[in-house]
Amino acid sequence: MSEKRAFETLLIQGGSRGDEFTGAVNVPVYLSSTFRLPEFGRNKAGFEYARTANPSRKDAETLIAQLEEGVKGFAFSSGMAAVTTVLSLFSKGDRILLPKTVYGGTYRLLNQVFNRFGLRMTIVEYADESALREALTDDVRGLFIETPANPVLAVTDIEKTARIAHEKNVLVIADNTFMTPYLQRPLTLGADIVLHSATKYLAGHSDVIAGVAVVKDAALAEIIGFLQNALGAVLPPFDSYLLVRGIKTLAVRMDRHLANASVVAAFLVNHRAVDRVWYPGLESDPGYALQKKQAKGAGGMISFRLKAGYDYKRFFKALRIVSLAESLGGVESLVCHPATMTHGAYPKNLRDAIGVTDDLIRLSVGIEAAEDITADLDQALTAARVA
Repeated sequence: MSEKRAFETLLIQGGSRGDEFTGAVNVPVYLSSTFRLPEFGRNKAGFEYARTANPSRKDAETLIAQLEEGVKGFAFSSGMAAVTTVLSLFSKGDRILLPKTVYGGTYRLLNQVFNRFGLRMTIVEYADESALREALTDDVRGLFIETPANPVLAVTDIEKTARIAHEKNVLVIADNTFMTPYLQRPLTLGADIVLHSATKYLAGHSDVIAGVAVVKDAALAEIIGFLQNALGAVLPPFDSYLLVRGIKTLAVRMDRHLANASVVAAFLVNHRAVDRVWYPGLESDPGYALQKKQAKGAGGMISFRLKAGYDYKRFFKALRIVSLAESLGGVESLVCHPATMTHGAYPKNLRDAIGVTDDLIRLSVGIEAAEDITADLDQALTAARVA
Protein backbone atom coordinates (compact mmCIF):
# COMPACT_ATOMS: atom_id res chain seq x y z
CA MET A 1 0.00 0.00 0.00
CA SER A 2 1.64 3.22 -1.15
CA GLU A 3 -0.56 5.86 0.47
CA LYS A 4 -0.57 6.44 4.21
CA ARG A 5 -3.66 5.06 5.92
CA ALA A 6 -4.85 4.78 9.49
CA PHE A 7 -3.59 1.74 11.38
CA GLU A 8 -7.15 0.43 11.85
CA THR A 9 -7.63 0.54 8.08
CA LEU A 10 -4.30 -1.16 7.46
CA LEU A 11 -5.37 -4.05 9.68
CA ILE A 12 -8.24 -4.74 7.27
CA GLN A 13 -6.81 -3.61 3.95
CA GLY A 14 -3.14 -4.53 4.38
CA GLY A 15 -1.28 -7.63 3.25
CA SER A 16 -1.99 -9.12 -0.15
CA ARG A 17 -5.56 -7.79 -0.24
CA GLY A 18 -7.28 -10.90 -1.48
CA ASP A 19 -6.91 -13.02 -4.59
CA GLU A 20 -6.19 -11.22 -7.86
CA PHE A 21 -7.34 -14.16 -9.98
CA THR A 22 -10.86 -14.59 -8.57
CA GLY A 23 -11.49 -11.34 -6.72
CA ALA A 24 -11.93 -13.17 -3.39
CA VAL A 25 -11.45 -10.64 -0.58
CA ASN A 26 -9.52 -13.22 1.46
CA VAL A 27 -6.33 -14.87 0.26
CA PRO A 28 -7.14 -18.57 -0.37
CA VAL A 29 -5.56 -21.26 1.79
CA TYR A 30 -2.93 -22.63 -0.61
CA LEU A 31 -2.35 -26.18 0.58
CA SER A 32 0.00 -27.10 -2.23
CA SER A 33 3.44 -28.22 -1.07
CA THR A 34 5.00 -27.45 -4.45
CA PHE A 35 4.34 -25.20 -7.44
CA ARG A 36 4.58 -25.95 -11.16
CA LEU A 37 7.43 -24.12 -12.89
CA PRO A 38 6.49 -22.54 -16.25
CA GLU A 39 9.93 -23.46 -17.56
CA PHE A 40 13.32 -24.53 -16.28
CA GLY A 41 14.93 -21.90 -14.10
CA ARG A 42 11.83 -19.72 -13.77
CA ASN A 43 8.97 -19.72 -11.24
CA LYS A 44 5.66 -17.91 -11.09
CA ALA A 45 5.43 -15.06 -8.57
CA GLY A 46 8.34 -16.42 -6.53
CA PHE A 47 6.79 -19.74 -5.49
CA GLU A 48 8.52 -23.08 -5.95
CA TYR A 49 8.34 -25.05 -2.69
CA ALA A 50 6.09 -24.20 0.24
CA ARG A 51 8.80 -24.29 2.92
CA THR A 52 10.52 -21.45 1.07
CA ALA A 53 7.40 -19.46 0.22
CA ASN A 54 3.64 -19.98 0.20
CA PRO A 55 1.00 -17.43 -0.89
CA SER A 56 -1.03 -17.80 2.32
CA ARG A 57 2.05 -17.31 4.49
CA LYS A 58 3.26 -14.45 2.32
CA ASP A 59 -0.01 -12.63 3.02
CA ALA A 60 0.56 -12.89 6.78
CA GLU A 61 4.21 -11.87 6.43
CA THR A 62 3.39 -8.86 4.26
CA LEU A 63 0.72 -7.70 6.67
CA ILE A 64 2.81 -7.94 9.84
CA ALA A 65 5.70 -6.11 8.14
CA GLN A 66 3.36 -3.26 7.27
CA LEU A 67 1.96 -3.12 10.80
CA GLU A 68 5.40 -3.03 12.45
CA GLU A 69 6.76 -0.62 9.82
CA GLY A 70 9.54 -2.98 8.77
CA VAL A 71 10.95 -3.95 5.39
CA LYS A 72 10.06 -7.64 5.63
CA GLY A 73 8.14 -10.02 7.86
CA PHE A 74 8.53 -13.73 8.52
CA ALA A 75 5.95 -16.15 9.90
CA PHE A 76 6.95 -19.21 11.91
CA SER A 77 5.30 -22.29 13.39
CA SER A 78 5.52 -20.83 16.92
CA GLY A 79 6.88 -17.87 18.83
CA MET A 80 9.81 -20.00 19.97
CA ALA A 81 10.52 -20.97 16.36
CA ALA A 82 10.80 -17.26 15.59
CA VAL A 83 13.17 -16.73 18.54
CA THR A 84 15.23 -19.79 17.55
CA THR A 85 15.62 -18.54 13.99
CA VAL A 86 16.67 -15.05 15.09
CA LEU A 87 19.17 -16.43 17.63
CA SER A 88 20.65 -18.48 14.80
CA LEU A 89 22.08 -15.21 13.48
CA PHE A 90 24.78 -15.51 16.14
CA SER A 91 27.90 -17.65 16.33
CA LYS A 92 29.95 -19.59 18.84
CA GLY A 93 31.56 -17.22 21.34
CA ASP A 94 28.98 -14.49 20.87
CA ARG A 95 27.14 -13.16 23.90
CA ILE A 96 23.49 -12.08 24.17
CA LEU A 97 22.23 -9.69 26.82
CA LEU A 98 18.89 -10.46 28.44
CA PRO A 99 16.84 -8.21 30.73
CA LYS A 100 16.21 -9.27 34.32
CA THR A 101 12.82 -10.65 33.39
CA VAL A 102 12.06 -12.40 30.13
CA TYR A 103 9.70 -15.18 29.05
CA GLY A 104 10.89 -18.48 30.54
CA GLY A 105 10.99 -20.18 27.13
CA THR A 106 13.49 -17.62 25.83
CA TYR A 107 15.67 -18.08 28.92
CA ARG A 108 15.45 -21.89 28.58
CA LEU A 109 16.39 -21.77 24.90
CA LEU A 110 19.54 -19.80 25.60
CA ASN A 111 20.43 -21.51 28.87
CA GLN A 112 19.82 -25.12 27.86
CA VAL A 113 20.08 -25.26 24.05
CA PHE A 114 22.16 -22.50 22.47
CA ASN A 115 24.70 -22.56 25.28
CA ARG A 116 25.69 -26.04 24.06
CA PHE A 117 26.75 -24.39 20.79
CA GLY A 118 28.84 -21.73 22.53
CA LEU A 119 26.31 -18.88 22.51
CA ARG A 120 26.45 -17.23 25.92
CA MET A 121 24.11 -14.90 27.77
CA THR A 122 24.30 -12.31 30.52
CA ILE A 123 21.34 -11.01 32.50
CA VAL A 124 21.42 -7.24 33.00
CA GLU A 125 19.28 -4.57 34.65
CA TYR A 126 18.82 -2.30 31.63
CA ALA A 127 17.44 0.55 33.74
CA ASP A 128 20.90 0.83 35.33
CA GLU A 129 22.79 2.59 32.53
CA SER A 130 26.21 2.03 34.04
CA ALA A 131 25.51 -1.70 34.47
CA LEU A 132 24.28 -1.90 30.88
CA ARG A 133 27.34 -0.15 29.48
CA GLU A 134 29.63 -2.34 31.56
CA ALA A 135 27.87 -5.46 30.27
CA LEU A 136 28.38 -4.42 26.63
CA THR A 137 31.71 -6.15 26.30
CA ASP A 138 33.37 -6.79 22.96
CA ASP A 139 31.82 -10.27 22.63
CA VAL A 140 28.23 -8.99 22.93
CA ARG A 141 26.48 -9.27 19.57
CA GLY A 142 22.83 -9.09 20.53
CA LEU A 143 20.59 -7.43 23.11
CA PHE A 144 17.11 -8.77 23.83
CA ILE A 145 14.32 -6.52 25.06
CA GLU A 146 10.92 -7.61 26.35
CA THR A 147 8.70 -4.73 27.42
CA PRO A 148 6.53 -4.82 29.41
CA ALA A 149 8.34 -7.89 30.68
CA ASN A 150 6.64 -11.21 31.35
CA PRO A 151 5.35 -11.55 34.06
CA VAL A 152 6.20 -8.61 36.35
CA LEU A 153 5.57 -6.05 33.60
CA ALA A 154 8.79 -4.08 34.06
CA VAL A 155 9.08 -1.42 31.36
CA THR A 156 12.30 -0.94 29.38
CA ASP A 157 13.15 2.29 27.59
CA ILE A 158 13.48 0.90 24.06
CA GLU A 159 14.88 4.07 22.47
CA LYS A 160 17.56 4.66 25.10
CA THR A 161 18.58 1.01 25.39
CA ALA A 162 18.81 0.63 21.61
CA ARG A 163 20.89 3.78 21.30
CA ILE A 164 23.40 2.55 23.89
CA ALA A 165 23.55 -0.89 22.24
CA HIS A 166 24.09 0.57 18.78
CA GLU A 167 27.11 2.51 20.04
CA LYS A 168 28.73 -0.93 20.24
CA ASN A 169 27.15 -2.18 16.97
CA VAL A 170 25.00 -4.63 18.94
CA LEU A 171 21.84 -5.97 17.29
CA VAL A 172 18.67 -5.07 19.23
CA ILE A 173 15.84 -7.62 19.31
CA ALA A 174 12.51 -6.66 20.88
CA ASP A 175 9.70 -9.01 21.89
CA ASN A 176 6.49 -7.04 21.30
CA THR A 177 4.03 -9.82 22.15
CA PHE A 178 2.31 -8.06 25.05
CA MET A 179 1.85 -4.76 23.22
CA THR A 180 1.30 -5.61 19.53
CA PRO A 181 2.02 -2.96 16.89
CA TYR A 182 -1.33 -1.38 17.73
CA LEU A 183 0.16 -0.09 20.98
CA GLN A 184 3.94 -0.08 20.44
CA ARG A 185 6.33 -0.26 17.48
CA PRO A 186 9.87 -1.09 18.60
CA LEU A 187 11.39 -0.72 15.12
CA THR A 188 10.48 2.97 15.07
CA LEU A 189 12.09 3.31 18.52
CA GLY A 190 15.41 1.84 17.45
CA ALA A 191 15.12 -1.96 17.55
CA ASP A 192 16.51 -3.93 14.61
CA ILE A 193 14.20 -6.96 14.88
CA VAL A 194 10.78 -7.27 16.46
CA LEU A 195 9.35 -10.63 17.54
CA HIS A 196 5.91 -11.85 18.52
CA SER A 197 4.35 -14.98 19.80
CA ALA A 198 1.53 -14.42 17.33
CA THR A 199 -0.40 -17.12 19.18
CA LYS A 200 -1.30 -14.37 21.64
CA TYR A 201 -2.85 -10.99 20.83
CA LEU A 202 -2.16 -10.99 17.08
CA ALA A 203 -4.20 -14.13 16.39
CA GLY A 204 -6.27 -13.40 19.46
CA HIS A 205 -8.62 -16.39 19.65
CA SER A 206 -6.54 -19.18 21.23
CA ASP A 207 -6.89 -21.29 18.10
CA VAL A 208 -3.46 -21.14 16.44
CA ILE A 209 0.21 -21.45 17.39
CA ALA A 210 2.33 -18.96 15.45
CA GLY A 211 5.32 -16.66 15.64
CA VAL A 212 6.48 -13.69 13.59
CA ALA A 213 9.60 -11.62 13.13
CA VAL A 214 9.93 -8.27 11.35
CA VAL A 215 13.17 -6.52 10.41
CA LYS A 216 13.86 -2.96 9.31
CA ASP A 217 17.01 -3.61 7.27
CA ALA A 218 16.99 -5.28 3.85
CA ALA A 219 20.38 -6.96 4.29
CA LEU A 220 19.27 -8.43 7.62
CA ALA A 221 16.01 -9.54 6.03
CA GLU A 222 17.95 -11.55 3.46
CA ILE A 223 19.82 -13.41 6.21
CA ILE A 224 16.65 -14.10 8.21
CA GLY A 225 14.99 -15.35 5.01
CA PHE A 226 17.86 -17.77 4.46
CA LEU A 227 17.60 -19.02 8.06
CA GLN A 228 13.83 -19.39 7.86
CA ASN A 229 14.18 -21.58 4.79
CA ALA A 230 17.16 -23.51 6.16
CA LEU A 231 15.59 -24.24 9.56
CA GLY A 232 12.15 -24.80 8.12
CA ALA A 233 9.90 -23.97 11.09
CA VAL A 234 7.43 -22.10 8.91
CA LEU A 235 3.79 -21.25 9.54
CA PRO A 236 1.42 -23.63 7.67
CA PRO A 237 -1.07 -22.18 5.15
CA PHE A 238 -4.24 -22.63 7.20
CA ASP A 239 -2.57 -21.23 10.32
CA SER A 240 -1.44 -18.26 8.21
CA TYR A 241 -5.07 -17.70 7.23
CA LEU A 242 -6.17 -17.87 10.88
CA LEU A 243 -3.47 -15.38 11.87
CA VAL A 244 -4.54 -12.85 9.25
CA ARG A 245 -8.18 -13.32 10.18
CA GLY A 246 -7.34 -12.66 13.82
CA ILE A 247 -5.28 -9.57 13.02
CA LYS A 248 -8.22 -7.94 11.26
CA THR A 249 -9.96 -7.43 14.62
CA LEU A 250 -6.82 -6.46 16.55
CA ALA A 251 -7.79 -2.82 17.09
CA VAL A 252 -11.28 -3.50 18.43
CA ARG A 253 -10.03 -6.35 20.61
CA MET A 254 -7.13 -4.37 22.05
CA ASP A 255 -9.38 -1.42 22.85
CA ARG A 256 -11.61 -3.78 24.85
CA HIS A 257 -8.61 -5.46 26.52
CA LEU A 258 -7.34 -2.03 27.56
CA ALA A 259 -10.69 -0.87 28.90
CA ASN A 260 -11.23 -4.08 30.86
CA ALA A 261 -7.67 -4.17 32.21
CA SER A 262 -8.06 -0.66 33.54
CA VAL A 263 -11.19 -1.68 35.44
CA VAL A 264 -9.69 -4.93 36.71
CA ALA A 265 -6.43 -3.29 37.83
CA ALA A 266 -8.32 -0.67 39.82
CA PHE A 267 -10.46 -3.41 41.35
CA LEU A 268 -7.43 -5.48 42.39
CA VAL A 269 -5.56 -2.51 43.86
CA ASN A 270 -8.46 -1.87 46.23
CA HIS A 271 -9.22 -5.50 47.11
CA ARG A 272 -8.71 -6.60 50.70
CA ALA A 273 -7.07 -9.88 49.59
CA VAL A 274 -4.47 -8.35 47.25
CA ASP A 275 -1.05 -7.32 48.50
CA ARG A 276 0.41 -5.80 45.32
CA VAL A 277 -0.55 -5.22 41.68
CA TRP A 278 1.82 -4.87 38.71
CA TYR A 279 0.27 -2.97 35.80
CA PRO A 280 1.98 -0.09 33.92
CA GLY A 281 -1.39 1.56 33.37
CA LEU A 282 -1.59 2.45 37.07
CA GLU A 283 -0.11 5.83 37.99
CA SER A 284 1.44 4.15 41.03
CA ASP A 285 3.37 1.70 38.84
CA PRO A 286 7.10 2.54 38.45
CA GLY A 287 6.86 2.05 34.69
CA TYR A 288 3.80 4.26 34.20
CA ALA A 289 5.49 7.39 32.78
CA LEU A 290 7.81 5.47 30.43
CA GLN A 291 5.00 3.22 29.23
CA LYS A 292 2.89 6.28 28.44
CA LYS A 293 5.82 7.80 26.54
CA GLN A 294 6.65 4.86 24.26
CA ALA A 295 3.32 3.07 23.88
CA LYS A 296 -0.31 3.93 23.22
CA GLY A 297 -1.58 1.93 26.17
CA ALA A 298 -0.62 -0.41 28.98
CA GLY A 299 -1.99 -3.63 27.50
CA GLY A 300 -4.20 -6.33 28.93
CA MET A 301 -1.76 -8.13 31.24
CA ILE A 302 -1.84 -7.71 35.02
CA SER A 303 0.13 -9.51 37.72
CA PHE A 304 -0.67 -9.51 41.41
CA ARG A 305 0.19 -11.13 44.71
CA LEU A 306 -2.18 -12.15 47.51
CA LYS A 307 -1.83 -11.05 51.11
CA ALA A 308 -0.80 -13.42 53.85
CA GLY A 309 -3.73 -15.60 54.85
CA TYR A 310 -4.86 -16.14 51.26
CA ASP A 311 -3.96 -19.23 49.22
CA TYR A 312 -3.40 -18.84 45.48
CA LYS A 313 -4.24 -22.52 44.89
CA ARG A 314 -7.66 -22.02 46.48
CA PHE A 315 -8.05 -18.89 44.36
CA PHE A 316 -7.34 -20.82 41.14
CA LYS A 317 -9.75 -23.60 42.08
CA ALA A 318 -12.61 -21.21 42.85
CA LEU A 319 -12.57 -19.38 39.50
CA ARG A 320 -15.65 -19.88 37.31
CA ILE A 321 -15.28 -17.54 34.32
CA VAL A 322 -11.54 -16.90 34.31
CA SER A 323 -9.61 -20.04 33.36
CA LEU A 324 -6.35 -21.34 34.78
CA ALA A 325 -4.36 -22.03 31.62
CA GLU A 326 -1.12 -21.41 29.78
CA SER A 327 -0.98 -18.62 27.20
CA LEU A 328 -2.47 -15.14 27.06
CA GLY A 329 -3.91 -12.56 24.71
CA GLY A 330 -7.03 -14.45 23.69
CA VAL A 331 -10.58 -13.15 23.90
CA GLU A 332 -11.10 -15.13 27.11
CA SER A 333 -9.65 -14.18 30.49
CA LEU A 334 -6.87 -16.49 31.70
CA VAL A 335 -4.72 -16.74 34.81
CA CYS A 336 -1.47 -18.61 35.21
CA HIS A 337 1.07 -19.43 37.91
CA PRO A 338 4.35 -18.11 36.45
CA ALA A 339 6.64 -19.91 38.92
CA THR A 340 5.51 -23.33 37.67
CA MET A 341 4.18 -22.49 34.22
CA THR A 342 5.70 -19.70 32.09
CA HIS A 343 8.90 -19.39 34.19
CA GLY A 344 9.34 -22.94 35.41
CA ALA A 345 12.64 -23.09 33.49
CA TYR A 346 14.16 -20.46 35.79
CA PRO A 347 15.98 -21.78 38.86
CA LYS A 348 14.13 -20.81 42.05
CA ASN A 349 16.80 -18.45 43.34
CA LEU A 350 16.68 -16.50 40.08
CA ARG A 351 12.86 -16.50 40.04
CA ASP A 352 12.81 -15.09 43.54
CA ALA A 353 15.41 -12.46 42.65
CA ILE A 354 13.35 -11.11 39.76
CA GLY A 355 10.05 -11.23 41.62
CA VAL A 356 8.57 -14.40 40.13
CA THR A 357 7.75 -15.80 43.56
CA ASP A 358 5.49 -18.76 44.26
CA ASP A 359 2.61 -16.45 45.20
CA LEU A 360 2.70 -14.39 41.97
CA ILE A 361 -0.40 -14.63 39.76
CA ARG A 362 -0.52 -13.44 36.15
CA LEU A 363 -3.84 -12.42 34.62
CA SER A 364 -4.61 -12.00 30.93
CA VAL A 365 -7.73 -9.84 30.90
CA GLY A 366 -10.16 -10.93 28.20
CA ILE A 367 -12.93 -9.07 26.43
CA GLU A 368 -15.86 -10.41 28.46
CA ALA A 369 -17.98 -7.89 30.37
CA ALA A 370 -15.67 -6.22 32.90
CA GLU A 371 -18.21 -6.59 35.69
CA ASP A 372 -18.31 -10.37 35.16
CA ILE A 373 -14.52 -10.61 35.29
CA THR A 374 -14.28 -8.61 38.51
CA ALA A 375 -17.19 -10.51 40.09
CA ASP A 376 -15.47 -13.82 39.36
CA LEU A 377 -12.17 -12.56 40.72
CA ASP A 378 -13.93 -11.23 43.81
CA GLN A 379 -15.63 -14.50 44.71
CA ALA A 380 -12.42 -16.47 44.03
CA LEU A 381 -10.35 -14.09 46.17
CA THR A 382 -12.88 -14.45 48.97
CA ALA A 383 -12.73 -18.23 48.67
CA ALA A 384 -8.92 -18.08 48.85
CA ARG A 385 -8.95 -16.93 52.47
CA VAL A 386 -7.50 -19.51 54.86
CA ALA A 387 -6.96 -17.45 58.00
